[in-house]
Order: sequence, then structure tokens, then C-alpha cells
Amino acid sequence: MIDIIQHLALQPLAQVTEAVTEVVTKQADTAFNFMEWAFPSGKMEKFQNNPPSLWEVVFAMFFSLALNLGIAQVYRKTYRGTRYSQDYVQTLIVIGVVTTILIMVVSGNGAIAFGMFAAFSVIRFRRNLGQSRDLAFVFLAMAIGMVVGARLWGAAILISTIVCGAIIVLTKINAFAPRRSSHLLNLRMTCDMDFDKLLAPIFDRYTDRVDMMRISSAQAGMMTELRYGLLLKLDVSLPEFMEALHAACGNNRVVLTPVGRDTES
Repeated sequence: MIDIIQHLALQPLAQVTEAVTEVVTKQADTAFNFMEWAFPSGKMEKFQNNPPSLWEVVFAMFFSLALNLGIAQVYRKTYRGTRYSQDYVQTLIVIGVVTTILIMVVSGNGAIAFGMFAAFSVIRFRRNLGQSRDLAFVFLAMAIGMVVGARLWGAAILISTIVCGAIIVLTKINAFAPRRSSHLLNLRMTCDMDFDKLLAPIFDRYTDRVDMMRISSAQAGMMTELRYGLLLKLDVSLPEFMEALHAACGNNRVVLTPVGRDTES
């Protein structure tokens, strides 16, 4: 290492500067070549002026099918709702492949493009999407289909890899999740019990916020039914919380329902 430093020190400044410039230029050329592979500048001109051959259309269909199969697999692995639909996932794949075919058929023809736009304008989804992310996956499948249809093979691989990777990471780390769990509490107490006085210490110990939602009578006026909205503190022991509630209400019915999950009606 010392010999290398001494050798560089004895070299004229101009030669050292030239060597560093050569290394930087090679790295810049490598980055430029990668961008040229992913987003080739001559592709769009070819796309507009040269219609695709039959074998190119077939290859694009299978290429789009492979990428959209990957997108569908990412959707299945990262789904967190309660209404998973096999029909929807298969529709994602079909949408991507069909978009590729339509883009290649248009191939720079303005008249055909306008006709396709008019046809799509009268098509509506016949299924209510359960989550907002379902619509995002539809747009992702269409976008990949369009990029493949434009014959930008490298860009299609790059975009699908980055987007799907980001979705997987956000799902694994549970990004932007609510900080606390929210619950609904239903319990019954006899009419001679002062529920404010009995429940206040428990709520102060286990909850960050309590909202009284409903008070009603039950069992011919012999019981009082209470309904609360709760925000539990972090790391609360639910069995301990339930035991304290049972002791406060005289071992009458207590129902604690989590409401912070992704559910669709």
C-alpha cells in the first residue's frame, strides 16, 4: 500500500488526473449503456414506423404473461384482506396480456388508437374492488402490458422488479400501520353499580382514550348495557384487561372486539 501511494505521489499531476478521468468515464459509459438497454432511444421510432411481426407479437404475449404472473403472485402473497378473489387475480393477468396485444396492434396508427380509446370508454368493471390497492394492481398490470407492447423489454423488467419489490418490502415491515389497536367494548352491569366509578381506574390503566358510544337497559331494566370505543395502550395484556373488566362488572358478560383489521363488507 505504501509503495502504491509513493508511486502515485511521484507521478505528474496530469497523468493522475487523466487516469481518474478514464475510470470515471468508463463508469459513466456503463451506466449509460444500462439506461440505453432499459430505455433505448430508437425503440419508440421503430414502434411508430415498423409494425410488429407475428413472432414478435407471440413473444410479447408470453413475455407479458410471465411478468403479469409475477405481479399476480406478489398480489396473492401480500394480500391482507378477508375477501381474496381468484377471479380477480386471473383478471389481472388477462388485463396485462390483452393490453400488450392492443398496444402492438395500434403500433403508431392514430385511427386505431382512437377506436380503442372509444371502445375502452364504454367498458366498466362489474365487480366492486374490496381495497384501494386492488385498483393499483390493475393499473400496474396495464402499465406493464403497455411497456411490453411498446417493445421496451428491459424497461418492463426494471419497472416490474422495482414496483413489486417495493410492495413486498412495505408489506413485510407493515409500513404506515396504525400505532395502536382499536377495539369496541360491550359489557353489562347491574343497575345498582356505579359504572363510571368502577370502570374509570381500569380505563386509566389500560387505555389511551375512551369514547362512550351507547348506554341501554337490558333484561327488563335489571341490567345496564354499555358500549365503548377504546384505544388500548401499547403492549397491553388482553387477558389481564379482560380479568379486570370481569371483576368490575361482577362477572357479567364482557365482549371486546378488535376493529382495526382490513375487512370488507
